[in-house]
Amino acid sequence: MQNYIPFTPKRVQAIDVFRALTMVIMIFVNDLGSVAGVPHWLEHAAMTEDFLGFSDLVFPAFLVVMGMSIPLAIESKIQKGESKAGILESIASRTFALIVMGLVLLNAGRGVSEDLIINKHAFTILSLVGFFLVWNLYPKAKTPTALQTQKILKIAGYILIFTLIYIYRDPKGNTFQQGWWGILGLIGWAYGICAVIYLYCRKSVKALGVAYLFFLILTALGSSNYLGPFNRLIPDNGCHHAFAMTGVLTTLLLLHNKLNLRVNQRLMILAAIGLVMVALGWLSNNIWIISKIQATPPWLLYSSGLTLLFYVFIYWLTDIKGKSSWFSIIGPAGTATLTCYLIPYLLYTIIYMTGFKFPDFLSVSPVGLLKCLFISLITVGITALIGRVGVKLKI
Repeated sequence: MQNYIPFTPKRVQAIDVFRALTMVIMIFVNDLGSVAGVPHWLEHAAMTEDFLGFSDLVFPAFLVVMGMSIPLAIESKIQKGESKAGILESIASRTFALIVMGLVLLNAGRGVSEDLIINKHAFTILSLVGFFLVWNLYPKAKTPTALQTQKILKIAGYILIFTLIYIYRDPKGNTFQQGWWGILGLIGWAYGICAVIYLYCRKSVKALGVAYLFFLILTALGSSNYLGPFNRLIPDNGCHHAFAMTGVLTTLLLLHNKLNLRVNQRLMILAAIGLVMVALGWLSNNIWIISKIQATPPWLLYSSGLTLLFYVFIYWLTDIKGKSSWFSIIGPAGTATLTCYLIPYLLYTIIYMTGFKFPDFLSVSPVGLLKCLFISLITVGITALIGRVGVKLKI
C-alpha cells in the first residue's frame, strides 16, 4: 500500500450516472421553493434545526462525485505526459472559472440597483452569455481564421464578465461582494485544494487519508467555535473538502490495480465504510446538531455515508450489471454538468421576464412536485439540444 499510485484510469459509468442523477435532483430541489406545502423531509433544514432534509444530501453527493473524478483526470494527464506545472495550471484555471461564475451568480441573485443601466434579468442573461463565450467547448479550429475568431469570442466574454463585475451595484448601492462564494464558488474551492493535494500526495494513500482527517477535524473545531480568527479561513472550515476527499479515496479503493481484491469485495468494503460513517454521524449528533448551513460533523458524516451507500448500488448496477443505458435519458446532466447547472438560471429569467405563471395547481404539493421534476427534465433536454450545436461548457 506504500506505492499506492499510479493506477490505470478508466471510464467509470457509475460516476457519470451518479453525477447526472445528482444534477437532476439538484435542479429539482432548487425549484421546491416555488411550491407550497412541500413535505418538510424534502426541504433544507433551517440553520439552527437539528434535522437532515433530503435537499441537504444533494450538494454533498455532488462534492463526493466531483472528488471521484480527480484521480482519474490527473492520472490521465500524467500518463499522457503532461507536466506537473501544466496540471497545476489546469487546476488553477478550473478553480478560477468556478469561483468567478459562483460569485457573479451570487451577486446577480441579490438583485441590482435601480440606478444601474440594466436590470437583474439582463444582468443574469449577460453573465451567462459571458460564461459561454469564455468557457464554451469550441470545435477544434481548422483554419487560422477560425482560431482567431474563437480567441476574440473568449476575450469578448472576459470583457463582458469583468465589466458586469465592475458596474454591479446591489439594491442598497453596495458593490460586487464575495459573500459565501455561491454554489459554484464553493465547488471551485473544494476542487482546487483537493486536486492540488492529490497531485502532490498521489503516491501515498496515507497522506491522502491524513488530508481527509485534517478536514474532518477542522470541521469539528469550527463547529465547536475553537478556531477563533481562523474560523472559515477556508470555506466552511474544510467540510466541503472532506466530501471531495471522500470521493478521491473512493475512486482509489474501487479502481486501484495494486489492490488484490475482487470488485465485489471492494464494494463491500465501501458499503461498510458508508455504514460506519452513518454510525459516526449518529454518535456525533450527541455533540453537534445536523446542519448543512453550519457545516457540522454530523451533516458531513451522515451525508458522506449515505452517498457512499447509494454509490455502491449505482456502481453495481452500471459497471457490474451493465445497466447504464437505463439512465441515458438524463445522460447529458452527467457529461455536460456545468451547462446543465446554468440552464435553469436562463429558464427562470425568461419566465420572470415574460410574466409567465404556472397554473395554481402546479404551485401546490403534491402535484407541484411533478412540475419541479418537469423543470429538471426540460433542463436536461435543453442541455442535450444545445450540445448538438456545439454549445457546451468545458473548464
